[in-house]
Amino acid sequence: MEVKLINYSPEPDRTCAVAALGCHSPKTSGDLIKELTEKKITRVLRETMKRGHLSVVEHASFTFSVSGISRALTHQLVRHRIASYSQQSQRYVKLDSPTFVTPPIVEKDKGTLDEYNEFMKYAWETYGSLLKKGVPAEDARFVLPNATNTSITITMNARELLHFFELRCCMRAQWEIRQMAWIMLEEVKKVAPIIFENAGPPCDNCPEPEFPCEVRNNAKTGKR
Repeated sequence: MEVKLINYSPEPDRTCAVAALGCHSPKTSGDLIKELTEKKITRVLRETMKRGHLSVVEHASFTFSVSGISRALTHQLVRHRIASYSQQSQRYVKLDSPTFVTPPIVEKDKGTLDEYNEFMKYAWETYGSLLKKGVPAEDARFVLPNATNTSITITMNARELLHFFELRCCMRAQWEIRQMAWIMLEEVKKVAPIIFENAGPPCDNCPEPEFPCEVRNNAKTGKR
């Protein structure tokens, strides 16, 4: 899996802080931004977000390039609707060799792994055979499994990312999308440390306490 933050709003913390200030000032955000210090940015954002006024962080957006993930992951990802996605097309990109994700639990047992790999080999052999027989790639792809590697470009604003991290960094999330979410979170913290300083699963106020979580106290590590 490779996750890269390839673009983002310039000075996201500053932009969102001035948007918050502009809601309660006779001055325009264009004038207010000239007066902002780092200390004021931190204070304004923390106070605003603590009160739940998250609309101001919608003014910052972040774009990621993600590769080496499975189609099983992207089927989950696109359920986050307030976002933009551009995914590698299986209609136009022919897959010449088997490229797929193997779950860690499958890798733990040699017999299980052999069975898994044998199925993948058969799936790709069938895919290749269909292509050679003149079946269009858009139809031949029907035999490819959810494990098939894909790449995708993702753009979300900061508010949607906060929601995404709350759900997908949680230990209840599926392992692959959780791994991606934690990498994404580390990337955005580098450029917007105030907006995302408390991002992640709400372990102290878990919405699903009825479900066991063997590492709830260490969930912030992102480890399985």
